[in-house]
Amino acid sequence: MSGTRSPWISHRLPEQYLIIGAVVISTFFIGFGGGVIFPILPNLGEVIGISPFVVGIILSANRFSRLFANAPAGALTDRIGTRKPMVIGMAIQAAATSGYVIAMLAPFPEGWFFSARIFWGIGSALVFATAYTIAADVSDSSSRGANMGLIRGGVLFGFPSGVVVGGVVSELAGDITAFALATAFAILATGIAYALIPETHIEDRTRTSVKPWDVDTSKTAVTVGLVNFAVLFVYIGALFASLVLFLDVRGLSVFGFGPQGSSGIFMAVTVIAAGIFMFVGGHISDRSQSRVPVLITCLLVLCAGFLLLAYAHSLVTLTMACLLIGAGQGGVSGPLMALLADLTPSDEMGRAVGTNNVLGDVGGGLGPIITLPIIDIIGFWPVYLACAALPAIAAIFLLGGVFQDQRSAPSH
Repeated sequence: MSGTRSPWISHRLPEQYLIIGAVVISTFFIGFGGGVIFPILPNLGEVIGISPFVVGIILSANRFSRLFANAPAGALTDRIGTRKPMVIGMAIQAAATSGYVIAMLAPFPEGWFFSARIFWGIGSALVFATAYTIAADVSDSSSRGANMGLIRGGVLFGFPSGVVVGGVVSELAGDITAFALATAFAILATGIAYALIPETHIEDRTRTSVKPWDVDTSKTAVTVGLVNFAVLFVYIGALFASLVLFLDVRGLSVFGFGPQGSSGIFMAVTVIAAGIFMFVGGHISDRSQSRVPVLITCLLVLCAGFLLLAYAHSLVTLTMACLLIGAGQGGVSGPLMALLADLTPSDEMGRAVGTNNVLGDVGGGLGPIITLPIIDIIGFWPVYLACAALPAIAAIFLLGGVFQDQRSAPSH
């Protein structure tokens, strides 16, 4: 492990679980707002008369605003600490979630949706940079993988919970009710963060400004970020953006729900698997001499999931594909962030997380813009086969870019 970790590890270790728990709960609730829109917006395209390309732009708007906010958020965390950026970021996300309600009532709804997604991205950049930095600050090598998995699990469990709410509640009680419920949970998350999350990070007073291009360009940060790019491109950018349309075309549904409700349930299946394997993968990597074998295995599982999805014509096959995709994505998340923390000095962790988030958001943002129009032209299976290839390429790149660095780091 490079650098010196926060004093929280040596002096306040018993408190790490309370801090991690507070971060997990608050990020879980804030994730509702990000997830609610996914099963609703693709079908709103027909209602308000917008093209698949415009739908993709709206779905990706938060990714691209976060793209410019990630590096400043990471640098700001290194400069002033974690508590203030975390609370402010959650407050911004809560305000952005309320914009979905306004979009349903005001003229020019696509403009309101787009603006809400832009602000959501800015707030989430602050939350993501601080959440992972907090986990790195309060963990050591024996617990870092599991703690990173828990943090990532909180973020991603909140997102699909919002997906389920967006799909089921929108069909039972309407879209406005679903968005209003998401807003209430976002406000609750902000209150939890303000009340329970302390300052954990060593401040770097030498930095006088933060800039969108202030990223960590080390080999470790870039390699980990590119793996994150591939994973989020296929998982969020392709699967989550297209699943509701896939179910409609294939005529698949569960429990009598339409495409919106059914897609929410299948997305939840992927995230339940992801949540389990985030912790399991992180825990196994904590007990191993290297995190790389766990990462390679889970990337290949992700490949297998998309291969199966490309030819899914039944509920059983689709469920198996979603389980594999969730397990692969989740198994990568915890060990990947732990690997980044292992090889990054403590006072640079915020910037390293910012770099990772920048590249991940490029992947998640490009996904809907690229995949939805192509699916509209040539169908699903060629796109899903291409998505199966990306994690395999990422596995090869990871071996070449990080393996030597990890072997030279102290054993954990």
